[in-house]
Amino acid sequence: MSPLQTKNGVAAAAATPASPAGTTVRVREVSKAFGSVSSPVVALDRISLQARRGEFLCLVGASGCGKSTLLNLVAGLDKPSGGELQVEGRPALMFQDHALFPWLTVRGNVQLALRLRGVPKKERHDRASDLLRMVHLKGMGGRRPHELSGGMRQRAALARALAQETSVLLMDEPFGALDAITRDILHDELERVWQETGVTILFVTHNVREAVRLGDRILVLSSRPGKVVAEFPVTIERPRRLEDPDVATLAGEVTDRLRQEVRRHA
Repeated sequence: MSPLQTKNGVAAAAATPASPAGTTVRVREVSKAFGSVSSPVVALDRISLQARRGEFLCLVGASGCGKSTLLNLVAGLDKPSGGELQVEGRPALMFQDHALFPWLTVRGNVQLALRLRGVPKKERHDRASDLLRMVHLKGMGGRRPHELSGGMRQRAALARALAQETSVLLMDEPFGALDAITRDILHDELERVWQETGVTILFVTHNVREAVRLGDRILVLSSRPGKVVAEFPVTIERPRRLEDPDVATLAGEVTDRLRQEVRRHA
């Protein structure tokens, strides 16, 4: 995988060749250790997974299981200690903190990502307008981040991520700091944008119901060192609601498996 380049705090990776058989993210036997050689802390231990083109893949696991470390590796922000990573296209990473530049307007934040991609100046304004309209921030381009609500800031961060013409969107608990109503609204918005763009999403969350509400598949990671220990296909018809009985039932099954894993490592 080509290393990810960072300019002015905005991540933008060089495109890589397509992975085999319609797979946009392929992680094979990847390990990651931190610390000294004599006493390393192993965050990931030979983890393997694949995300299909256009798939919404959710990752759940106990705190410290390496979920965020895995996203950083896929994004190219860090290098694995072993194994192989393949990512198609330009991965973009969204965090729980929106990470918008406070001195720029919302439009300026989006246009910065476009400029770093080499989009001509005369095209940036219209393209930024299209992206802000996509995330329902039409008319908000002139506002600065502190003038927006938490949910609107995350919408702006999503527009900036999409401005990278990404085929893989990595989301690290992007709604974790929001209230329940705002989070529910943004679930609908994210699902709509995902369906409109066809982007592949790797979504890290501690909220199992959120994973069932959004995902095509859910992968359960073991406690540190992290590896995939269970997979749950989500076949519930869309659109889904957090309160749907089928969502609650599957969330209970995933939670039971997660509890087993936590107890095993307690």
